[in-house]
Amino acid sequence: MAGDSERLMEIDRAILDLVAQRVHLLRGANTNAPVEELGARIGPSVSEVATAARIDAERLTMLMRHVASLSNAELETGRIAYLGPQHSYSHLAAIKYFGDAALLTPESTIAAVFDAVVRGQATMGIVPVENSTDGRVVDTLGMFVQTPVNICGEVLLPIHHYLLSRTPRDQIVEIYSKPQALSQCRGWLAQHMPNAQLKELSSTAAAAKLAAENPGVAAIASEAAGREYGLNVIAASIEDNPNNVTRFAVLGEREPESSGDDKTALVLQIIHRPGALADVMNVFKKHNLNLTWIESYPMPAGPNEYLFFVELEGHKHDAPVMKAIEDLEALTIRRDILGSYPKDRSRS
Repeated sequence: MAGDSERLMEIDRAILDLVAQRVHLLRGANTNAPVEELGARIGPSVSEVATAARIDAERLTMLMRHVASLSNAELETGRIAYLGPQHSYSHLAAIKYFGDAALLTPESTIAAVFDAVVRGQATMGIVPVENSTDGRVVDTLGMFVQTPVNICGEVLLPIHHYLLSRTPRDQIVEIYSKPQALSQCRGWLAQHMPNAQLKELSSTAAAAKLAAENPGVAAIASEAAGREYGLNVIAASIEDNPNNVTRFAVLGEREPESSGDDKTALVLQIIHRPGALADVMNVFKKHNLNLTWIESYPMPAGPNEYLFFVELEGHKHDAPVMKAIEDLEALTIRRDILGSYPKDRSRS
């Protein structure tokens, strides 16, 4: 037994030494890697080791994600701002991208996340951009219009809503959540909870806290929020669209190099004349660039005039993208490059 104990200590020390080497390597390269990229690098190895050692692959992956997160956290010079509070979907997106060892701090509004990054109070931030059910997040687009912030990453987070309460279903009289969550569950609620009053709050996590404090009250929130506040799951995955996904933008000064599978986001103010938008679209066609997103946004200063958010496949340093951006100069009054970043291919 003494020999086994000594061997165990040797293995633990070796693990610590390898973690230290990982941090040293990243520090020397003066860079970090999003935790979400870990799966592509070690997926086959995790499966192989898990099978050989009879270890649960999911738990092994969680361990490696935490090591990667810890490594990155050691390289950060500041905090990472997200739309709070804790256990909100923005918080879950931040954990997915940066890992649970990162210094994540909540902000009360999307504008406050942008402000924290601009003022240097946060090294990076994360904000919702669009939802597959409800469409664009207007507050985020408005901040991109007025604030020079770079996008350096994206996160796709599947949104699964839970009806949470300490009260049995037949005794629930009020259901709280943020407006978007209520909207995404309207069909289920109409069918299964027709007599409950639906009430709006600023966040799903705040709704969960309220449900924990008041009998007869339920919340629509994440499963994580339910665990935090000791709520029972009354019903799971009540969103009307089973493929409900919110896309988040990662804000920061970091400018990722071309990965070969990237996106570039632009804000364009087009010359106000007939056919101008068609001319802009022809530029992307000319250079064989596929658009993944286009969204109009009304100009604050004038009626019937719009800015356009455009996202396309490719990196801003790729030759076709560079040529397209050059061609857009003659067709636009404003032409901002919001950033280039690797696509998030994950859905979990």
